[in-house]
Amino acid sequence: MSENSSNSFPKTGNEGLDSSIEQWLKWNQNENFKNELLEILEQKDEKLLQRIFSSPLEFGTAGIRGRMGPGCSQMNDLTIIQTTQGLLKYLLEVHKDSTKNRCVVIGYDGRHNSYRFAKLTATAFINSGIKTILFGKPVPTPYIPFTVLQHKCWAGIMITASHNPKDDNGYKVYWNNGCQIISPHDKKIQERILQNLEPWPQAWHYDITDDHELILDPLEEISNLYFDVILKEDRFDPDLYPNTSLKFTYTAMHGVGYPYIKKGFETYGYKNESLVVAEEQRDPDPDFPTVEFPNPEEGKSALELAIKTANANNSTYILANDPDADRLAVAEKDKKSGHWRVFTGNELGALFGWWAYYKYLVKNPSPECMSNVYMLSSTVSSNILRTMAKENGFCHEDTLTGFKWLGNKALDLEKNHKKVLFAFEEAIGFMFGTTVPDKDGVSAAIKAAELACFLEKTGKTYSDKLDEIWNTYGFHITCNSYFICHDSQIIKKIFDRLRTMNEAPNSYPDSILSGRYKINGVRDLTTGYDSTREDKKAILPTSKSSQMITFYFENGLIATLRTSGTEPKIKYYTELCAPSSEKNVEEVKKTLSEMVDAIVKEFLQPDVHGLQPRK
Repeated sequence: MSENSSNSFPKTGNEGLDSSIEQWLKWNQNENFKNELLEILEQKDEKLLQRIFSSPLEFGTAGIRGRMGPGCSQMNDLTIIQTTQGLLKYLLEVHKDSTKNRCVVIGYDGRHNSYRFAKLTATAFINSGIKTILFGKPVPTPYIPFTVLQHKCWAGIMITASHNPKDDNGYKVYWNNGCQIISPHDKKIQERILQNLEPWPQAWHYDITDDHELILDPLEEISNLYFDVILKEDRFDPDLYPNTSLKFTYTAMHGVGYPYIKKGFETYGYKNESLVVAEEQRDPDPDFPTVEFPNPEEGKSALELAIKTANANNSTYILANDPDADRLAVAEKDKKSGHWRVFTGNELGALFGWWAYYKYLVKNPSPECMSNVYMLSSTVSSNILRTMAKENGFCHEDTLTGFKWLGNKALDLEKNHKKVLFAFEEAIGFMFGTTVPDKDGVSAAIKAAELACFLEKTGKTYSDKLDEIWNTYGFHITCNSYFICHDSQIIKKIFDRLRTMNEAPNSYPDSILSGRYKINGVRDLTTGYDSTREDKKAILPTSKSSQMITFYFENGLIATLRTSGTEPKIKYYTELCAPSSEKNVEEVKKTLSEMVDAIVKEFLQPDVHGLQPRK
């Protein structure tokens, strides 16, 4: 790790850009990233250089995430050091009067550079005299908030890019309540990062983490505690698991999940043959060789290998985690047709919400007990839990998109002596209880298998149960998808147009298809405008840094357009409810399809703006 010579690089002739490159080379000590930058300079790719040196990665959405490579706009050793220095400075300010629990926990996934990024992060903390839990193996993201709470840490850091492409990595931060950080912490951390850009002395000497008295690795203890607290104590019927005839095929999607799912099945008492693994995707592989997008939310295109394995082993269900195991997808085989049904996040939310409600009701049969019970969902997810709550006497609340909001809301409710059973978002994120106040694909997988075993005992499947739910609460029909857009100016143009259709502020569209379907309400969580409220002010928190508009149609359709906080996507979410008669359902599905097509064409104008559709 020698000092770089920052004066010997090919100059671009752009004084400001050359100055930024020189500064980066002076502080960087990673030869691989340095050589990658020099290659770009030799190719005289000034457009790329402008992009990777345009501005630092901004700390938000619970951390930073981006492509790995040289420059201040990408993920590399220097970015990690600078981010950690800012976070550490802020933590020391917040806890300046505290001498207890001077501890942080750091985990990492199996991506390229993740382990080194974790060691660089740990180096800053131990050099400041702070006890640091650094797990010796890749762990699921849910282990970080769990450990924060169990060890009363100041914060938790997970090095992961979750389900992003292989060239990405990320740095995710949890506060001392076990939740992903929210404002004002994110803004204040960003300020401290910008004030501490120059690496501190010893910042690059991460070898000290190999044998340092302030480094701890209680992975076995944490893992045992996790399964005892989250799973073992919540088993529905100890006789259910060893007696099932079901087989579950599991894929880790080249991520970290397999050893933890295996331990979960063992904890519950399943027979060994109950769990079948897609061997080619079992172990962490940073190149994700068998799947283009390592995201089970993509459906069958991401589950091809798991389906092949399941068919070969006579499995009825597929359980799929994303690479950091905080999300879960479930698929079920139809015994008659042999076809696989991949459930949407909203369908799983309905099934898991019912299961959480049923298990609680069995233990607490008095109707009065439900008045203090809550379930949560994000505002772009199905309203099925809200409908269930009205019918069954428990309470429901929605939050902004993301588990940083769902987790913090759940803890706020518990502070007021409420019981939170379940929370979900349509992007296959699920939280049972609050022991891990974040989405957790490991516990969700075990509970998903438990529900399948319970249904099997009564001769039912997931599909059967979902039909029962729709027949009880009405069909909640959703249609969600996205477009790829890398140009922030195009995104701004699309949303600005929606806000000024009549060349005036807050003059949103009032209908689609030439007035056939009218809009009677608009909520804009970018500007804080809500036409459905008397004061025209939105209740949910707003953010000018992201785009999000919801349209309420006269016929009951709710449609939300928003940008992703971690990917270059414009997403749309729609839901239309129907009574539980088959005739009405087909009519509503047809109406929904027609309206979604019109919303996409008239509001997003993908052909005009060159948006790339979901593959």
